[in-house]
Amino acid sequence: MSLLEVRHLSVGFGAKRVVDDVSFTLDRGETLALVGESGSGKSLTALSLLQLLPRGGSNPTGAIQLDGNEMVGAAPAVLHKARGDLAGIVFQEPMTSLNPLHRIGRQVAEAITLHRRLSRAALMQRIVGVLDEAGFPDAAHRLDAFPHQLSGGQRQRVMIAMALANDPALLIADEPTTALDVTIQGRILALLARLKANRGLALLLITHDLRIVRRYADKVCVMKDGAIVEAGPVAEVFAAPAHPYTRMLLDAVPRGAPPPLAEAAAPLLRIESVKVHFPIRRGVLRRVVSVVRAVDGVSLTVREGETVGLVGESGSGKTTLALAALRLEPVQGRVVFAGQDVVQLGRAAMRALRARMQIVFQDPYGSLSPRMTVGDIVAEGLGVHEPGLKRAERDRRVIEALEEVGLPAAMMERYPHEFSGGQRQRIAIARVIVLKPALVVLDEPTSALDMSVQAQIIALLRDLRERHNLAYLFISHDLKVVRALAHRVVVLREGKVVEEGTADEVFTRPREEYTRSLMQAAFDLD
Repeated sequence: MSLLEVRHLSVGFGAKRVVDDVSFTLDRGETLALVGESGSGKSLTALSLLQLLPRGGSNPTGAIQLDGNEMVGAAPAVLHKARGDLAGIVFQEPMTSLNPLHRIGRQVAEAITLHRRLSRAALMQRIVGVLDEAGFPDAAHRLDAFPHQLSGGQRQRVMIAMALANDPALLIADEPTTALDVTIQGRILALLARLKANRGLALLLITHDLRIVRRYADKVCVMKDGAIVEAGPVAEVFAAPAHPYTRMLLDAVPRGAPPPLAEAAAPLLRIESVKVHFPIRRGVLRRVVSVVRAVDGVSLTVREGETVGLVGESGSGKTTLALAALRLEPVQGRVVFAGQDVVQLGRAAMRALRARMQIVFQDPYGSLSPRMTVGDIVAEGLGVHEPGLKRAERDRRVIEALEEVGLPAAMMERYPHEFSGGQRQRIAIARVIVLKPALVVLDEPTSALDMSVQAQIIALLRDLRERHNLAYLFISHDLKVVRALAHRVVVLREGKVVEEGTADEVFTRPREEYTRSLMQAAFDLD
């Protein structure tokens, strides 16, 4: 008998069925991957296993047997034992899953004491033990830390420790590495694989990244529109995918390289010895006791029509440097854009330049006002930088921008929540393109998107660059995307440039050990 048996599971919200007749089994020591794009039903299937569906969901139908216990319609006592004792869950975003008001030691302790009574000494030993096993550094001395004081990888390790605290037989990992840097992503995946082997765990891995599935899973179920369209051993499914949707997912990998840059392309942006330091203040008088050197003496050039990739781990200074280039952070040094040192410009002169230097953020939903229509969002910049435009001309410009990014004019009256993640990112790009900029900062514009949508956005960015001769300062931890878009690559570490060169040089012949570690982590999954 399998540890987990799911038979004909269906879940609906109102009249809409979002999980439709799903069946699969999972044995101890085995890894099963549920893959598919956003909205395919992966996470809802996983939440159904422990009856953790959000409010408003209809009661699931079908059968879910976990270690011989029926979960559908189970009594509270049975569910309590299942949630933690039989199965643990690691969610995608640990910052929203951990309580920001409680120290991590207390949160791990709570996961344990909900299911067993231990003496204080035994409890402390267990807390430190599971944190150590999850690879959390110096666990015994960091139990008083709050979640916001930890890095993304450290927070995810705390979540793994909580999920493993009661020795479950099943570990459910729901997109556990999507928001992490490539090096941390590799460490977390290797940790899960090691824990599975050491404990004989069954691992249910939910992801949209087929490279992870290829490397770590034994079996795969491909989901589309709430149903499983293909299932089988990973080697067989990847070697000969039977369903067109599976073939599309396998083909949705960033490929190619940008066309060569014209040798006569003039410098558009020159960053010279730029520093961005943040003071650390303590005490009643808030005296400066130290500084964080977020960017520490960085120089680089972006030419007209060129894409320069900024890569490095979280905290390396990528986003801070880009914001400094747009003068959205206090900066020391020289930032010369279109022949003008923006560091020296007054507010009015700087405002006149801003239409020519724009930014697209990582989270397309968070960067769009939920109270404004798409038409108003895209037109907002025109109202600031070209206030003399008549309504008809403004609407024409908005329609042109939307059509350039592949959205019909009929969508102007809709709101951001009515769109998919990829469509929202297209709206964010249209808001930038409508101003006809020369330089666009792209801050992780594809990291929150599915692989197939990611490929569409990459193709769009390529097309816009060629059509308008745009220069991109492209920030990403996904080195495959950087390789597909960038002419040159700048590698940052702790606020300093450790390597710079053409994309071909950096990707095929990295000089520095740090760069080599990034490349190995990014391409080791293939």
